[in-house]
Amino acid sequence: MKKLLLTAGILIAGILSIHAQQQIVIQTPKTALVYTVTKEKKLEQVYFGEALLHTDEYNKIKPTPIDAFVQGDMSVVREPAIQVTHADGNPSVQLLFDNVSSEQPDNNTTITHITLKDPVYPFEETLHYKAYQAENVIEQWTTIKHTEKAAVTLNRYASAELQLKEQKYFLTHFYGDWGNEMRMEETPLPEGIHSIESKLGSRATNFDLPSFLLSINKPAEEETGEVIAGTLAWSGNFRLLFENVRYSEDFQDLLQIQPGINPYASAYQLNPNETFTTPSFIYTYTKNGKGQASRNLHAWALNYGIYHAKQHRQTLLNNWETTFFNFDEQKLNALFDDAKKLGVDLFLLDDGWFGNKYPRNNDNAGLGDWDANAKKLPNGISSLVNQAEAKGVKFGIWLEPEMVNPKSELYEKHPDWIIKLPNRPENLRRNQLVLDLTNPAVQEHVFGVVDKVMQLNKNIAYIKWDCNRYMSNTYSTYLGDKQGQLYVDYVRGLYNVLQKVRAQYPDLEMMLCSGGGGRAEYGGLKYFQEFWPSDNTDAISRIYIQWGYSYFFPAATICAHVTSWGKQSIKFRTDVASMGKLGFDIQVASLKPEELAYCQKAVANFGRLQNLIGFGSLYRLISPWQNNCSSLMYTDEQKNKAVLFAFNIQSRFADVYPKILLNGLDANKKYKVQEINLTNDNRPAYRQSGHVFSGDYLMKQGIEWYLNEALSSSVLELTAVQ
Repeated sequence: MKKLLLTAGILIAGILSIHAQQQIVIQTPKTALVYTVTKEKKLEQVYFGEALLHTDEYNKIKPTPIDAFVQGDMSVVREPAIQVTHADGNPSVQLLFDNVSSEQPDNNTTITHITLKDPVYPFEETLHYKAYQAENVIEQWTTIKHTEKAAVTLNRYASAELQLKEQKYFLTHFYGDWGNEMRMEETPLPEGIHSIESKLGSRATNFDLPSFLLSINKPAEEETGEVIAGTLAWSGNFRLLFENVRYSEDFQDLLQIQPGINPYASAYQLNPNETFTTPSFIYTYTKNGKGQASRNLHAWALNYGIYHAKQHRQTLLNNWETTFFNFDEQKLNALFDDAKKLGVDLFLLDDGWFGNKYPRNNDNAGLGDWDANAKKLPNGISSLVNQAEAKGVKFGIWLEPEMVNPKSELYEKHPDWIIKLPNRPENLRRNQLVLDLTNPAVQEHVFGVVDKVMQLNKNIAYIKWDCNRYMSNTYSTYLGDKQGQLYVDYVRGLYNVLQKVRAQYPDLEMMLCSGGGGRAEYGGLKYFQEFWPSDNTDAISRIYIQWGYSYFFPAATICAHVTSWGKQSIKFRTDVASMGKLGFDIQVASLKPEELAYCQKAVANFGRLQNLIGFGSLYRLISPWQNNCSSLMYTDEQKNKAVLFAFNIQSRFADVYPKILLNGLDANKKYKVQEINLTNDNRPAYRQSGHVFSGDYLMKQGIEWYLNEALSSSVLELTAVQ
């Protein structure tokens, strides 16, 4: 059936190239995006929503009389998706339909290309649509090129445009700041223009995520309701623009969604015969609620969006909260023993290991000078790698290669490599500045930092790549009079570096870190297996933070460490961290024997269940945003295994708790429900641990809430027994 649907999509596109009045259908089994071409060769969107069984019936839908990709042609009063200034200074663009083509890279995907051309200028834009059938996801991007006599200025260049015609919309926006990431707010979308955007340059998702949920007509629930979930894969300035027009002399109730690079300070000079490619906008539509939207995006991400997404993740012990900058070889060697005791795979050496002329003893100096500090580590990193491996532990290392301290040899040698305004005082954050990755020489240097560390220490198994500040006083000496390209070309330069790193070190596990959630997006995750969601590791805060990220990212990508933040028990902190990619950043030597034994048990359980948690289907059951408790679960593809997490966040006298109604099970199978991660094997909190229930019972009757004390937690493992 899937092959027939895909073939139908290709045939429709092929017919259109001959008969301009035909429609273009981009479709998955559950979602359709449909265009038509008018007699005047204008491309108009006919439909977006649930796929119809009979594609010929899209012809019965009357299109909205507005361009499908709104252009700044001096006559349209809506927000343009593309706006340019031609080489002769003409500030208009008129793009008419030229041709359409389709290709089928594999049995699961089709790519449709719609080319629009200006009838006066040799200027064109191609709209690209990649439909993922099994995942019910569509990916959109555009390419722009021209053959005018000189450069054309791209003033606005959205990645996509979606148009909806309903009366009400409810937008869920994810925002925050350092230590307070992923605050979540759902509000009715008012009439007019609303935007979610970043102007930070680097660390671009620090305040706002380039992702959203849009419920249609009424707020969607977890498993019911009409919703779009969208995310932009871009590591720089972004803008998600929503123009909601309720009344117009031309039409009524039109919402235009335009995701893309933020045009702020980014007028881009596109030379003749060059191609400008916008970042991808990835989205899914469903009538089955926010949970299904998340599962669609997770499936897409695990199959297409994350670097080596299903690669085994290494549990680790990080030294940061144990030593901070104050360590030497002997102290680190003792921590290798702690990692071995915990049972984790890897020891991660964090900040402070480098710098000689300017030793990295705090964050004031040394950043940019990536040679091991001879006083702390007289035998270099290689000796540490060997010592760790001798104790059965792999070794990882922290880098922040895009940044520099003014107090560094790199800064002294290459002041022209720094992003900073001439004739203005330097503006430091965390005592550092940003290197100019628009400059190919700087790109080569940053790649060289990684390559040198890896070549000198060939058994390094993990890199934590950090980025601890955003841009300010933004100016590139290298770009000269093309400053409008800085924000865009910086990201492109970063991607150039990461492509070289991946070509050289394809199996290396890497964490994308940015002082917390400053780079939580799929542009960077094309090169990384996981990201650091927040420096706030308090377990209560992490329940909310990780819940928010779960709307867009599978658990395997969300690094979650057990630390000394918070006053909760070691069990509670470890259970929270086990919902993501488990790690530790804690003084193991300070743990009581029973606490260490618990951690060892939890690490072993996570090792057994890592694939289920990281790659399984997520069902959010009880939201912490609406209750004093929380629960979610993961199921495998065959519905033979599941793991459920439950937390009592706070309790008051006479509190009434909801039932835990499980989801994602096979109603016809029976499951043994066993509580794991116990501090006392003889006293499970779930008193029916070990009992067998049908999937039907667990989903319809559920489990009575059984955690009655504040700051208590439980993990249940479900195994099909027939």
